[in-house]
This record gives sequence, structure tokens and C-alpha cells, in this order.
Amino acid sequence: MRRVPAWLQELAGPVVLVALLAVASDLGVSSADEVKFQNALVFVAIVAALYVFVGNSGVISFGQVSFVALGAFASGVMTIPQDSKQGVLTTLFPLLRDHTISNFWSLVLAAGLGAVYAFLVGIPLMRLSGIAAGIATLAVLGITYNILTYWNSIGPGGGQTLSLIPTTTDYWTPAAGAIAVICVAFAYQRSRFGRQLRAAREDPAAARAAGIDIHRQRLLAFTISGALSGFAGGLYVHLYGSISTGDVYLDLTFVTLAMLVVGGISSLFGAVVGAIAISLFRILLSNSEQGIHIFGWGIHAPGGTNLIGIAIVMLVILLLRPSGITGGREFTVANDLPRRLRRPTRTEPLG
Repeated sequence: MRRVPAWLQELAGPVVLVALLAVASDLGVSSADEVKFQNALVFVAIVAALYVFVGNSGVISFGQVSFVALGAFASGVMTIPQDSKQGVLTTLFPLLRDHTISNFWSLVLAAGLGAVYAFLVGIPLMRLSGIAAGIATLAVLGITYNILTYWNSIGPGGGQTLSLIPTTTDYWTPAAGAIAVICVAFAYQRSRFGRQLRAAREDPAAARAAGIDIHRQRLLAFTISGALSGFAGGLYVHLYGSISTGDVYLDLTFVTLAMLVVGGISSLFGAVVGAIAISLFRILLSNSEQGIHIFGWGIHAPGGTNLIGIAIVMLVILLLRPSGITGGREFTVANDLPRRLRRPTRTEPLG
């Protein structure tokens, strides 16, 4: 029997997880929890986009949510019906106020703006490493937050909620979007550019000696990550039909980084596993804050248990398994079957 190629196994692992989550949620989730599980699929897309840069470069970025926010607001503003914008959002630039596009083209726009923004801010920032890079990307997040909050020519201004946005009503749009992001992230990491960036992550001096332009490779990954983050932001805003700048700021930054760390920061499979695992854990905690019954026991957790629980999980994972749940490995059947069930190799004794 012909063996499935390793690359196909690696891609199938995260894709099948997303498909299973979508099918199981569609068939077995109560109406009260539908949006929470659809949100879990959107988080897979956001974390996979984050992985493209952070996982391959080894540089922690707190600014990727900036591109999620830009994509969300751009996609939201451009899909609100024209007559509603002219009556409610009167301070918008005429180009934004007098034109409306479909949900599909709004996602394309979100991805394009995310890529352009990431490229522009990445030109100076991708020369930084370590704590300097983290602080600089956090500054970008702060700048983006304040522009979107107070500039009423591109949004409602004054920190008001942007509403009247057409919504996504089923599981399959966010599931398809998450799978598309996974496929792009997988193609990038297997490309020559992805391999060069990972080589620079492991040994920058050796990479430079081999002729790898680290700044250029980081900038490329940052731009692709920005495009995918903007696209994920479009999925996010069309799930809820409204958004405020507080929805795409520090809490989202913390949660998505926690998902990546818990799953395994150096693998795409880890990013998807972490996003799904933490999302399901968040659903459990948020429901417990509202009061649930498990095996006859009533549980009513205090407010804030959600984020505290995620912080505890991340701390435990970092202490006990710093490489994350997946150990930083991609999914393959050989890696995940017990040793005695694997086909013997030349280096393994037959007896």
C-alpha cells in the first residue's frame, strides 16, 4: 500500500481538525453556543496567521492584532449598506460613505490592506529582534488602536461600536476561511522563503554567512502574516455584525499569543491545536461564569475566570512543556502512532 506523502499528512492534520470542529459544532452545539464555536474557527485563522511570522522567525510580535483590527474595520465599513452609512456615519470620507461592496470583496480588501500596512511598518521594524521588536510591535498596536478609536473619517469615532454589518450565519464560512489561511501558511513554510527564515531563526550568523537576507525574509513573512490577519479580521467582523476597538486590542493579543504558545509556537499544527484547545477551554469557562451543571454539580465562576484560566494554562504549559502540546512538531501518522505500531526502519531493531 502506497504511503501518504509526509507533506500531505502535515497539511491534512490541521485541516481535518478544523473540519471536525465545524461538523461537530454544527450538529451538536446548542443555539446559545453557536457563535462561540464559530468564533473558535475564526481564532484558528488568526492564530495560523500569527504563526506565519512568529513561528517561522522566532520573533515575538504583539502587533499582529493591528492587522486584524484594520481588516475588521475596513471590511465592516465597506459592507454596511450605503443608505445606512449616509444616515449614520456622516463623517466618513466620501469614498467610504458612498460605496458598498460584497462580503467576498471586503475580505479581499481586508487582506490587501493588512498586507500593505504590515509591509510599511515592517520595513523599519524587521531590523529589530528580541525585546526591542516586541516593544516596537506593541507600539504599532497602540497607534492602530488610537487611530481607529478617534478618527471618525474612517469609522464611528469616539470609541463607539461599528454596527449594521452583514453577518456570517453558519459554520462553513469561518471554517473555509480558516482552512484557506492554513493552506497559505503551510505553502509558505514549505517554500524556499520559509526555510530560509527558519534557518535565520535557528542561527542568524550562519544564515547571513550563507547569503540569506534576514531583513528581507522577515519582511516577507510579516507581510504575508499581515494579509492573513486582515483576512481573519474580516471573518471576525462578519461573524458578530458589529465591532469596537476594544474587541481587537490587548485581550485579543494576549489570547492569540497564549493559543500559539500552548499549542506549540514552532509548528502550524501546534498553532491550530492551541487555538482549538484554548477556544474550547474559554467556552467552558465563560459558560461557568454564567452558571453550568456538570455531573449534578452547579458551577458559577466569578467574572474574569476566562482570562485567568488561560493565563494559568499557559503558565503550566511553559513550566512543564515549553515546546507546547505538540512539541513543536507537525502532524504525521508516524509521529503520532505508538512506536510498536510503526513500520520498522533501518535504525530500529526488528525484535
